[in-house]
Amino acid sequence: MVREVELHGLELHELQGLVRTLGEPDYRANQLFRWLHLQRVTEWAAMTNIPQKLRRQLAAVASLPSINILRTLEDPEDGTTKLLLSLPDGERVECVLMFYGRGGEARRLTACLSSQVGCPIGCTFCATGQGGFRRNLTAGEILLQVMALWHHLEGRGKGERISNVVFMGMGEPLLNCEAVLKARRILMHPLGWGIGHRRITISTCGIVPQIKRLARETPPPELAVSLHATTDAVRNKLVPVNRRYPLGELLGACREYTEVSGRRITFEYILIKGINDSPADAERLAGLVRDMLAYVNLLVFNPVPGLEFQAPAAEEVRAFAGRLRRRGVEVAVRESRGCRIAAACGQLRAEGV
Repeated sequence: MVREVELHGLELHELQGLVRTLGEPDYRANQLFRWLHLQRVTEWAAMTNIPQKLRRQLAAVASLPSINILRTLEDPEDGTTKLLLSLPDGERVECVLMFYGRGGEARRLTACLSSQVGCPIGCTFCATGQGGFRRNLTAGEILLQVMALWHHLEGRGKGERISNVVFMGMGEPLLNCEAVLKARRILMHPLGWGIGHRRITISTCGIVPQIKRLARETPPPELAVSLHATTDAVRNKLVPVNRRYPLGELLGACREYTEVSGRRITFEYILIKGINDSPADAERLAGLVRDMLAYVNLLVFNPVPGLEFQAPAAEEVRAFAGRLRRRGVEVAVRESRGCRIAAACGQLRAEGV
């Protein structure tokens, strides 16, 4: 049975309010927060400096994280790991851990988190979008993914730690903005995970009102926008939300974000053979972003069962990137990680075991 309060989904001030109702001082909330987000415990008995009476009181009104990993898959070539998790109500989500480094030693470990069960956007090249939408995740369920990945790392016994977080898994983060931002604040808190705000990126397909809101967050988040097309006609087909927030409106919000926040924005652009990878597309893309504080991440389409899209050849990708650079656009071709276990961009689906 799901308890009334998701304890690990509470911010410190909310924990303080909870322990006050139980007649305890604020410092007990600090202790609880450390147990949850620094020690990452999943049992009441592990909280050795919390009085047994308070533990019993908390257990009567709150739940601790219950990590139920249904499946673990690891890419044999790049080490990318995907977990399939079961949530308390039986719904399933996937999260991914990506290792970046040389010589087998990771310099950066990035957790890719889901924000929804399924996705309501329905991008035509994305496996998640083909599976439909079930519900939003709570902040606690978002953090449960980080805890599951952390416990996986602990099992490796190499002293590794998650250094970066990206909200690029299942779902559209800005359609679950409150829970995503709450999870972000908890991840940033120095008493717990202590992940710097510049190491947490929120991705969106282009929810204009929330992009404008993020510009005024303190501190503003790192923002990635999935562009994928240079005309409304093509983007309407690839990213259906473009019919509500067309390119002109979206790019206006992105420009406002950079001007208000002072932060650079990343445009994600998946190259799909014969759809959005022409020289004319490269020229138009350069024109759209060149006068903005922006960076372009080029990706190639990752295969999805049942979809007939194809990735362009490597030389075509290099040529596309070269045209952007010649127009003064900062660009990188991003390596797809986890393709062999369906963990790369656009491949998450949380299918049954």
